[in-house]
Amino acid sequence: MIKQLTRYGMALIAMATLLAPSCKDTDPGLVKVEKINVTYAESTEDFPNPERGFYRYSETHSSSYTLLNVDELKGYRSLESIETANYKVLSTLVFRYYVLDDVVNKPIAASFLDNLAKDFAVARTAGVKLIPRFVYTATAKPGGCAEGFICPLYGDAPKTIILNHIAQLKPVLQANADVIAAVQLGFIGVWGEQYYSDFFGDASSNATQGKLTDANWNDRIEVIKAMLDAVPADRMVQVRYPQIKQRFIFGVNALITSPALTESQAFNQSDIARLAYHNDCLLASSNDFGTYEDYGNSSSPRSSDGGVLKTLKDYFKADSKFVAVGGETCSDGYSPTNDCEPGGQVQAELAALHYSFINAHYNTEVTNDWQDGGCMDNVKRNLGYRFVLKSAVLPDNVVHGTKMEITLNITNKGYASPYNKRTAKLLLRNKATGDIKSFDLASDVRKWYSGDNKVIESIEIPADMPAGDYEMLLSLPDAYSSIAARPEYSIRLANTDVWEAATGYNKLNHTVKVN
Repeated sequence: MIKQLTRYGMALIAMATLLAPSCKDTDPGLVKVEKINVTYAESTEDFPNPERGFYRYSETHSSSYTLLNVDELKGYRSLESIETANYKVLSTLVFRYYVLDDVVNKPIAASFLDNLAKDFAVARTAGVKLIPRFVYTATAKPGGCAEGFICPLYGDAPKTIILNHIAQLKPVLQANADVIAAVQLGFIGVWGEQYYSDFFGDASSNATQGKLTDANWNDRIEVIKAMLDAVPADRMVQVRYPQIKQRFIFGVNALITSPALTESQAFNQSDIARLAYHNDCLLASSNDFGTYEDYGNSSSPRSSDGGVLKTLKDYFKADSKFVAVGGETCSDGYSPTNDCEPGGQVQAELAALHYSFINAHYNTEVTNDWQDGGCMDNVKRNLGYRFVLKSAVLPDNVVHGTKMEITLNITNKGYASPYNKRTAKLLLRNKATGDIKSFDLASDVRKWYSGDNKVIESIEIPADMPAGDYEMLLSLPDAYSSIAARPEYSIRLANTDVWEAATGYNKLNHTVKVN
């Protein structure tokens, strides 16, 4: 009898084993994972987002330093009127001229460096970031020269002085990377625009040769190298003309046909990935007042014909997809090109050149036309990135120790993608306890380019994660721990009913059960 029962029991066990699914088939656990499609409504609201939009203008002088005011900067995050403008803007960026007017032949004073550090601290408290440019003069001196409105001596400093000043600035810049959006090259020439210069070659009609020599280019390259070293490695340095980047990367004999940055080269802290642009004469003339010119060298002439314009502009369009682009308008007298469509092409230009920010204050003759022409609201919303979450495929439940699959369909309606690194995070917030579990996503937010982006992620759920119902949220915080928890520095999606102002999180409006 015992033998018969044993045989019977073994047969039942064998049958049960055959009928039961394998572990592979039942994973995760014995729970069937359901996925649903969640859709979201787009918002047309203009709201502040970090490192993009219209910037506010500020300047101070080493001879008479005026500190930034924290309450004034906090106010920039709300809609404010602009002097001589017929529109209002909200801003998360402050452009700051640091005019080194009394140190053109001596070191920067320690008090200036202390005040510079205080400015960064004020920006951090206010929830904004700075775009600094260090210059020696921001004043055009008129006279009887060829150009009339601006004549030599221009007032910038020699290379040795500049290099010493950059070395002095380096510790302060390195210590405040978190609240630096980008740094503009500056130093060379009036306004730091690398053009009207006493020491680095004068390419204007005030000079007899009207081009730059090999020595001029080599001197400029030294300054750029020093700036790339002084500026934190994860921040970009903006130059005024595309040819400046070409001659730096490919040498003083670089052709205007030199290749643009590619995605495989981008975002890796190399020199080619870090050199960006500020065009301070957007749509002011056929070539933006010399922005798209070949300035020649010792063995080649200066050239600015239509072929040069097209070649350099095409280079700029390709290169700018991966770097920070900003600037300002500077003249309304050229043509209606800088007006709204259909008479002008301002929105198409901003999109093609991937603009992230532009001056709210200058030139308001141009920007007032955008308001009158009906495209200002679009420009305000679309400078830089504007992420609209269209839909998401999300699980209803998930089992400990298994992977959770999610898909986010995001359209970037902005002119550009973010240019500084930040890690996208999926947050699971326990509805009973409020505890949050954060998961870093593999997707690089800097590659959420204009247009449609599909983000597909596989997330490992820890075996010891408490069971329960969890809200799903998307967080796009700043990369620096000093401000990562600050909502002002987190990216807000352009959707209704998703933003949590108190936390800086974007709700995915879905709950997942962890079993």
